[in-house]
Amino acid sequence: MKIFKNKLAVTIILLSVTFLILITQSVGRSKLSFVESGVGSVLNPIQGVFYKTNQKIKNYIGFVLNIPDVKKENNDLKKKNSELEKKLIENKLAVKENERLRKALNFKNQHSQYDYIGCDIISKSGSGYIDEFTINRGTKDGVGKDMIAITSEGLFGKVIQAGSNWSKVQSISNENLAVSAMVESTGENNGIVKGYKDGSNNLLARLEFLPMDSKVKKGDDILTSGTGGFYPKGLRIGKVILVQEDKGKIMKTAVIKPSANLEKVQEIFIVVPKNKVKVEY
Repeated sequence: MKIFKNKLAVTIILLSVTFLILITQSVGRSKLSFVESGVGSVLNPIQGVFYKTNQKIKNYIGFVLNIPDVKKENNDLKKKNSELEKKLIENKLAVKENERLRKALNFKNQHSQYDYIGCDIISKSGSGYIDEFTINRGTKDGVGKDMIAITSEGLFGKVIQAGSNWSKVQSISNENLAVSAMVESTGENNGIVKGYKDGSNNLLARLEFLPMDSKVKKGDDILTSGTGGFYPKGLRIGKVILVQEDKGKIMKTAVIKPSANLEKVQEIFIVVPKNKVKVEY
């Protein structure tokens, strides 16, 4: 077998040399001889195989040599993609923040008889599910106990404790909170809103002490009544999702979903009366 392979290799080499000699001799002639044509027919397929194999080897070697460049390019593309994703997230957050600030500015303009202190929430606590929030403003900033807290969407709660540079705010879902309120559609203003959680621990509130003949209904908006003049009248508290009747006490109660998103709130505003009268809600 080895002898056969050696003979085949020698034959191919001889034929190749012979073909090259014939080509050299045929330069200047327009027509190849029979021998030249025959040798060409034999060698051309073999040369084609060698050429294709050589090209594949060159391409493979080129690919291997370019691997570092490909990896670098891939890493650069990943980095650019991460930067673009980061910018997209930042832009979305900026849009949301601008929307919140715009709402807050509109509220301030509509209730210019009060001053407002912007605060960031730094922690959450309480016996229930996020009943209380700690903010980064205190007495040195003008925050005092019993001042109410709002968001751009509506009433959030009230200050229950104030330190020099921090305060604790109780959310509207806490059962200890009580705010005089009115039904927007009917103008009834003899109800009191208190914090409430249902069986699934959802953060809600209830408008209590409504008379049996109250026209309150599901979908009604509940607003602060402004009784006492210590906080803005017409501040949204929430929307009625259920009306209950207590025939024993001869009154109705409206369950409310708060307008302020208690679970996702990031910043709040403390309402400060300009007359500096002691706040008592």
